[in-house]
Amino acid sequence: MQTSKRFPLDDFIAGWVGGASSVFVGHPLDTVKTRLQAGKGNKNTLHCCLTIYKKETALGFFKGMSFPLASITVYNSMVFGFFSNAQRFISKYRYGDGRHPCSMLDLTVASMLTGLVSVGVGAPVDLVKIRLQMQTQSLVTEQLQLAGNIGSGSNIQLHAVDVSNQRLYRGPIHCISSILQTQGLQGLYRGGGAMLLRDIPGYTLYFIPYTIFCDLLKPDASSSPHPCSIWLAGGLAGSISWVTATPADVVKSRMQADAQLQRKYRGILHCILHSYRTEGAEVFFRGASVNAIRGFPMSATMFLTYELTLKFFRGV
Repeated sequence: MQTSKRFPLDDFIAGWVGGASSVFVGHPLDTVKTRLQAGKGNKNTLHCCLTIYKKETALGFFKGMSFPLASITVYNSMVFGFFSNAQRFISKYRYGDGRHPCSMLDLTVASMLTGLVSVGVGAPVDLVKIRLQMQTQSLVTEQLQLAGNIGSGSNIQLHAVDVSNQRLYRGPIHCISSILQTQGLQGLYRGGGAMLLRDIPGYTLYFIPYTIFCDLLKPDASSSPHPCSIWLAGGLAGSISWVTATPADVVKSRMQADAQLQRKYRGILHCILHSYRTEGAEVFFRGASVNAIRGFPMSATMFLTYELTLKFFRGV
């Protein structure tokens, strides 16, 4: 297409704009979701929200947002840019024309490939975000455990451990450098296997429902979907994707938030078995309601901003 030749990076830039807007909308509930899945002492979503607000004020909901906001320029650009170009490649390979409409099978293959590739950038982003979101809570738990393990004969008492305002990481850059120094590059990809289990089916159930809903909400086959239809289709697709991905997301969050002073999980299977034995099957659906609620506005904003930005660039 002529517009594509003039502006070949439109999908990537539109993905950046859409992703940045979705972070502002979804990060507060993402913090709640992470605390529910990887933390302890939260009875339900409301209790978790009230606990964060009482102990950390409203700023607690935005903990760790600076890093995903900055890194989203790479992550969402890569996801939407790769997905769009994967469709063009598949269409060109199968039909001889990159502009040929993709079948559901084509979209499924493009979605799964996107989920596979996304982990390369997404795993470190999620790891740092979760470590920053969880560091206060995890540090309290770990230091209390360490103090309790010192022994009754020691002069150090449990209450002598000051955990009120301590932080393992001063910020995202310090977090990355600390992980690299102590665990190497593989440390940034802890939980990457669980993320693959989440994102390969997750992106399939993200892009496919969005396409179906957009087609259903169009007045006729030849017209473009209305912005309201895009917003609704994106929101529904996001809720579906996040709810179905919750079990794998729980495992990923737990492995990435794993004790920074005392390692608990040896791998994905050990995390699954340990979580099941100690907390039952319901643990794998912890945060599902938050994912459903958070997934709607976050994905609706993502797709709407992406489509409008793409339309703007292709109209230039």
